[in-house]
Amino acid sequence: MPDINFSGMAANPDSQGDDHAPAAGRDLRWDIIELLFFAYRDFVGDPDQELEAFGFGRAHHRVLHFVYRYPGLKVADLLDVLRITKQSLGRVLKQLLDEGYIVQKTGDNDRRQRLLYATPKGEALVAKLAGLQTDRINRAVAGIDPAGVETVRQFLRAMIDRDDPDKVLEAIFGGGRKTRE
Repeated sequence: MPDINFSGMAANPDSQGDDHAPAAGRDLRWDIIELLFFAYRDFVGDPDQELEAFGFGRAHHRVLHFVYRYPGLKVADLLDVLRITKQSLGRVLKQLLDEGYIVQKTGDNDRRQRLLYATPKGEALVAKLAGLQTDRINRAVAGIDPAGVETVRQFLRAMIDRDDPDKVLEAIFGGGRKTRE
């Protein structure tokens, strides 16, 4: 990954010309935007290094995560949650199935349904990746009181589109949690 060179940038990112000016007097939140970029980079960076050893990437991580967290997740719902196409999911899912991290079963009531479950091998990998991310989260919130941690949760929830039809988000925030804690 190339280094970012800030020395040639203007002190005020908004002062780079009319093309980069904030819309109608609105102040842009460069501080939060950049913190989110770097936080995301590092949050997924820890698992990325682990996944590399398996020949996996972030798409594999996301699929494994949601299949583990929501056993019996339908392929159609996984597509909705990840907001990707069948073609994009196909390669990743095939690799996870072929290598024994996920199993696919047909639905009891509808034989056309493909329900996904993590295998013990998949569960172990998810636990390892979640452990890396939990360690990072715990370090980040170590000096924050419980009210502050709740503020962080509220902020992250507010960043998610609330009109989002994702069934998993509904399960997470709707209180109808049907899976592992």
